[in-house]
Amino acid sequence: MAVVYTINSENPQQRLISMIAEVLREGGIIAYPTDTVYGIGCDIFNKKAIERIFLIKGKTHKTPLSFICPDLKDISKYAYVSNRAYKVMRHLLPGPYTFVLKAKPLVPKLMVTKRKTVGIRIPDNNICISLLQELEHPIVSTSASFGEYDIFTDAEEIDIRLGHQVDIIIDGGFLGTTPSSVVDLTNDDEFRVLRAGKGDVSIF
Repeated sequence: MAVVYTINSENPQQRLISMIAEVLREGGIIAYPTDTVYGIGCDIFNKKAIERIFLIKGKTHKTPLSFICPDLKDISKYAYVSNRAYKVMRHLLPGPYTFVLKAKPLVPKLMVTKRKTVGIRIPDNNICISLLQELEHPIVSTSASFGEYDIFTDAEEIDIRLGHQVDIIIDGGFLGTTPSSVVDLTNDDEFRVLRAGKGDVSIF
């Protein structure tokens, strides 16, 4: 069964952050709060852990998972970013957006679509950023849910429904059910909104 930790969203306790990062390094799966909904994640460089998340979500490899990074500089390690795309992301991040970009070779194949793209987020959430900085790797980001609409809104519900499948649940309080907006930035001639979510997409 999962262990539940309550972490201060304004000032995350470093002792707990370090302990959870170590679990991620060892291949653990966590449920964690973001600036939109609760996510399920692992270290993107741990193949077995990624496979576990595919099983939890009931997904095939045809629907790759997104991941979160701590800052724009980190994104450039994993994706090709044009000048125009960079300006958009600099304006909107951190925030409730997932941006689709062309993947660089560093990204594990399990995380890449047939189009050689990846979905990347920088959540406006101190717990996420602290974990990423401690782990020094991106973390997989997929909603804590069964299907697209059955999204879990608090740690207690996640514990009841997924506690036997994840290792740690971070209690970040009650969150909503609106996921991030997804925007494809791979074509400079036409940025495309793939999903209108919590982030304002009117500028696109």
